[in-house]
Amino acid sequence: MSDLEALKENLLAEVTGAGDEAAIEAVRVNALGKKGSISELLKTLGTMSPEERQTRGAAINALKNDVFAAISARKSDLKDAAIAARLARETVDISLPVRASPAERGRIHPISQIIDEITAIFADMGFSIAEGPDIETDYYNFTALNFPDGHPAREMHDTFFFNPDANGERKVLRTHTSPVQIRTMEAQKPPIRIIIPGKTYRQDSDATHSPMFHQVEGLVVDTKSNVAHMRWILEEFCKAFFEVDDVTMRFRPSFFPFTEPSFEVDIQCDRSSGPIVKFGEGTDWMEILGCGMVHPNVLRAGGLDPDVYQGFAWGMGLDRIAMLKYGMPDLRNFFDADVRWMSHYGFRPLDMPTLFGGLST
Repeated sequence: MSDLEALKENLLAEVTGAGDEAAIEAVRVNALGKKGSISELLKTLGTMSPEERQTRGAAINALKNDVFAAISARKSDLKDAAIAARLARETVDISLPVRASPAERGRIHPISQIIDEITAIFADMGFSIAEGPDIETDYYNFTALNFPDGHPAREMHDTFFFNPDANGERKVLRTHTSPVQIRTMEAQKPPIRIIIPGKTYRQDSDATHSPMFHQVEGLVVDTKSNVAHMRWILEEFCKAFFEVDDVTMRFRPSFFPFTEPSFEVDIQCDRSSGPIVKFGEGTDWMEILGCGMVHPNVLRAGGLDPDVYQGFAWGMGLDRIAMLKYGMPDLRNFFDADVRWMSHYGFRPLDMPTLFGGLST
């Protein structure tokens, strides 16, 4: 066997043994590259005599063509095999449902939704939104709101107190959003029409109470506001929020330090459907909020003359009215961060209820 035949046999064996495209490329470089075995033979053609060039030169070129053809065929086969393997590995079952996008999977928390609904309703009545700090002084949380010394709400069993500061003053986690009323009256001259949504804190926890919960309250101050105005606003709010054409409300005398007279407000309802309460019908009554005319001492604390100005205020628990409207049985679920609960009770971010599209659309 000549040296050319032996070289051809070895190269064809390497071509056959190449298992992937990288291996066949290595065989090509070793045979036909600049320093490949066949390329080195081709370099000797210039030193041959015309007779040798006709015989050995022709044999070297034939070797080159045969090896090149074998490498090309093997490379094509390996490429087809690689594509087939990738297709098998990356097979997609087109019958499977498409995975929902983050915007489809995400949900708006019911509390955020309730705040949006309430602010939209009162904004249509000309109210603006006011906010204040969660950590309050004793003055704004109690004293300015006409809470006398020794009032039960000032005790540790109801209020979260901080340790005394260098001046001996103990700040609190606000027990209601009412301190914002004082801050607003101090900073703004009447007429005042605000609503105040926000977090509040009290030491209480069960199926209908939480140590941290949400409230919204409203404040109107001018020279002519009265109980009739307050009743109309609350009736219009209840009709819009609960999506009923008419509501029957009753005002029961009550007591709050910051209002005089004070009322508890009940709304007529039907509780025969379990956790979902139907408003505007039935023979039952449900307490939903407290309200009253702003106490003269509170107006004075806000820097206003009660002989010139008068106003009314109301407050309600956001978590509670969310439970009433959407049939949620346990307040504690609002704060459990359970994805399953959110998936059921949460609102789709791209399908948000609005006053313009209907709150239940």
